[in-house]
Amino acid sequence: MNSTNGNAGFDARTIDDIVAGVADKPGALMLVLHAVVERVGYIPVEAVPAIARGLNLSRAEVHGVISFYHDFRTERPGRKIIRVCRAESCQAMGAVALATHIKTRLGIDFGQTSANGDFTLEPVYCLGNCACSPAILVGDDLYGRVTPDRFDELLFLVSRAGGSA
Repeated sequence: MNSTNGNAGFDARTIDDIVAGVADKPGALMLVLHAVVERVGYIPVEAVPAIARGLNLSRAEVHGVISFYHDFRTERPGRKIIRVCRAESCQAMGAVALATHIKTRLGIDFGQTSANGDFTLEPVYCLGNCACSPAILVGDDLYGRVTPDRFDELLFLVSRAGGSA
């Protein structure tokens, strides 16, 4: 998922174009939902009727898939998504305290977006960086051995640069 495409905005023609391009393929709903997230940054609730109509599904079927998979969201995410590993290795190396620090620092909990729209905080259950626990992902950038102080440095760099640290 590209966490930087959230500025594209919702346009019904965009949804219709995406649906038309894959409607006849197996697994079309998943293809459509992934394409909408890639293009718009999230799945606007206003898009659900158009997706359902284009794929000859009920709105409930579309909503059920959206709500089942954690990578699909119906609200615009922050400009950067921060994912904190919650797997055992990271927990053993301080991820619980790190997560508490990050929540306090950003003033949000998991699943929330900061008031200024800069950051969305999400738990993830393995980043594949166990040898460098605890790990976080900021946008598309993976960081290991993150301490609360290192997180503050990364946050400062990301906030200042508007990009990766």
